[in-house]
Amino acid sequence: MEIEAKAQNIWEYISNNLITSGLILLLIGGIGGSVKKLVAYISSPGAKLKKAQKLLDKGDKRRAKTLLRQILVDHRDNEDVLPKALITQADIYISDEDFDSAIQYANDAIKCNKFIGDAYYILGRAYSLKGDHKNAFQNFNEALKNVTKQEAGCYLYRGIDYYVQKDYDNSIKDFNKALEIRPKSVLEFAYRGAAYSEKGYYDRAIVDYTQAIRLDPNFTLAYGSRGNAYNYKGDYDQAIADYDKAIKLDPNYAKAYNNRGIAYNYKGDYDRAITDYDQAIRLDPNFALPYYNRGNAYRNKDDYDQAIADYDQAIRLDPHFAAAYNNRGLAYGKKEEYDPAIADYDQTIRLDPNFAKAYYNRGNAYSNKGDHDRAIADYDQVIMLDPNFAKAHNNRGIAYGKKGDHDRAIADYDQAITLNPNYAQTYNNRGDAYGKKGDYDRAIADCDQAIRLDPNYAVAYITRGEVYQKKGDTAKSDADFAKAWELGYRS
Repeated sequence: MEIEAKAQNIWEYISNNLITSGLILLLIGGIGGSVKKLVAYISSPGAKLKKAQKLLDKGDKRRAKTLLRQILVDHRDNEDVLPKALITQADIYISDEDFDSAIQYANDAIKCNKFIGDAYYILGRAYSLKGDHKNAFQNFNEALKNVTKQEAGCYLYRGIDYYVQKDYDNSIKDFNKALEIRPKSVLEFAYRGAAYSEKGYYDRAIVDYTQAIRLDPNFTLAYGSRGNAYNYKGDYDQAIADYDKAIKLDPNYAKAYNNRGIAYNYKGDYDRAITDYDQAIRLDPNFALPYYNRGNAYRNKDDYDQAIADYDQAIRLDPHFAAAYNNRGLAYGKKEEYDPAIADYDQTIRLDPNFAKAYYNRGNAYSNKGDHDRAIADYDQVIMLDPNFAKAHNNRGIAYGKKGDHDRAIADYDQAITLNPNYAQTYNNRGDAYGKKGDYDRAIADCDQAIRLDPNYAVAYITRGEVYQKKGDTAKSDADFAKAWELGYRS
């Protein structure tokens, strides 16, 4: 081993000092048997392979490739070194993103030794990066059946393939196995956190992102991902703190500005949100999401024209952005431009036939146009897709009520209240339906409940006042109308 170590040092010197290499070899040529062993080792394929691997460690791929090509030409009959050289060459092609060449060299290594697990690992990586997950799984599985130095890597990258396929349970199992082998690996914690987040386990995700940050305090993406988890939990201040850190580490991190804008938007700080979206757009003008999100912020500020302009740009950048069509429809609806709103909801539904809110919004637009039959058809579709959508039951009840079908309206209000017992508007609507059927006591009881849930709900006072008026109780009706007026109700 001592001779090999000395030989490797000499090889380093010779390889890096070509002018003096010939002289050095001449000088050591007459020193005796030990030197002959050194020279023999230096010229051996094993020494050349180690040298190539050292060059790779230093980032010198060009010289490593040259040396590997020499090994592959001069030592094709060496059953020990040739497969390892082929695997090393394949690994270089992976880093060059030449996945087909990587696959070719890894397969050549397997032909030399079909039990060589590292070659299957390389094949798995190459197929994974090509997006061929079926072949990736097969080769990672084969690698794990054989002896491989890359056992943890197999679990990590197979876990990533499961993650990409949205099989989060299996991805988590693989990340767990990888962490058993190397418990301080940052990527495993980061990816497991991402898988937990996709499953809605935000607390577990935060624990994993936090561990990744402990291991690598400059891991920008871990701060950004942890910020997303906090955002999903509704902890917007903590999310903003994480995005701040990510942006400090990488001032060009467009997604962090976009996501911090989302947090500010949820907090109702629309101006700060817009500032962040502006910066995200400056950093990446082809990033559709910040335009969409800025449109949402402008819509929240009641600036519907600016919102529509931003949704237009988001759609230009991503013509299949279903949510952008839906929200542009909402902005048109606020401007009482129901036909372009309906056209946008139509396109949303074409792109995503299971987008329940698009049917709901289109139903509202048809209702506002007075087309109650089409509105009811859309609410039917919403309820089929999401039977627990309380507002869809409520609004279908309104449409039935406008058609004079108060019994069906009441049935829908009953269901809406079952789904959301604190929905004041539905009690008022049901009270109105009972009033129109002449069931004044039930009508008043529902209006009373609406007012208990929302003491400032002016419309409920109007509805109850009208019922009292029908009952001939002028004093109570006048008191309710006066209260509604005091609360700002104007007919």
